[in-house]
Amino acid sequence: MSAEITLFVNPTAGRGRGARVARPAASALRAAGFCVRTVSGADAGDALARLRTAVREGTGAVLAVGGDGMVSLALQALAGTLVPLGVIAVGTGNDFARAMGLPVRDPEQAGRLAGEALKEGRIREIDLGRVDRAEGTGSGTWYGTVLCSGFDSRVNDRGNRMRLPAGRFTYDLAMIAELAAFRPFPYRITLDDGPVIETEATLVAVGNGSSYGGGMRICADAVPDDGLFDITVVGDCTRATLLRVFPRVYRGTHLSHPKVTVHRARKVTLEAAGSTAYADGEPMGPLPVTAECVPAALRLLMP
Repeated sequence: MSAEITLFVNPTAGRGRGARVARPAASALRAAGFCVRTVSGADAGDALARLRTAVREGTGAVLAVGGDGMVSLALQALAGTLVPLGVIAVGTGNDFARAMGLPVRDPEQAGRLAGEALKEGRIREIDLGRVDRAEGTGSGTWYGTVLCSGFDSRVNDRGNRMRLPAGRFTYDLAMIAELAAFRPFPYRITLDDGPVIETEATLVAVGNGSSYGGGMRICADAVPDDGLFDITVVGDCTRATLLRVFPRVYRGTHLSHPKVTVHRARKVTLEAAGSTAYADGEPMGPLPVTAECVPAALRLLMP
């Protein structure tokens, strides 16, 4: 095992914020006897290229410092390798860290626990989703939490254009604004190469993890190491029904609503005109997309 740990720091964090929030974690790791180096870049693409080089040259572990976006970026370099991932969750949503039982907004504790996990071999192999817009190529974009489409992706589009407020309230306000033009989408859903399901749906979420959007437990029963996705389909709700169901998403109790159906599958193809897909909060582009659950694709440092 290499005694070097790579801190993967957000290249877009303003005025050195990414480096500052990484310092407590770095100090804890150095105190535990590890050599720590930092990888960042001019932008996301540059940072990912540098991280891939660090992984190729050899490192004991990679610790992603930030939120779900940084974890998502790190997955592109670590999926399918033997290098484990640790998470210093200091972002807005932190859904990946919460789903895995990792510390949130405590970089010193997260760094200390990651070091202990590496020394003691506390590593959990988890599944990842792989989004492929050209089915059958064997390549694509990896994700760890939830792929969403439909009403959710419209809300994400609007939320990304909003400057204030920050955090979960951005999503809430964007949702209220999108309700004005709300309509269900005609979907074609294919599960594990089975027959096409044609349905009107408000949204479809493909969960490797349980939550997105800072604690919305849209796929509340998803297990990240069972080899299967949980696919939550919210049917053709009215505006009034959606407003009644929405608050239940934070507790995961929406799954019992008659307009909500849950499927389990290893692969899913979604088709819907006028809808885009997001995975781990990152845009994947317009539908159709195919997502596949890849078992034991990531080695994760656990407390």
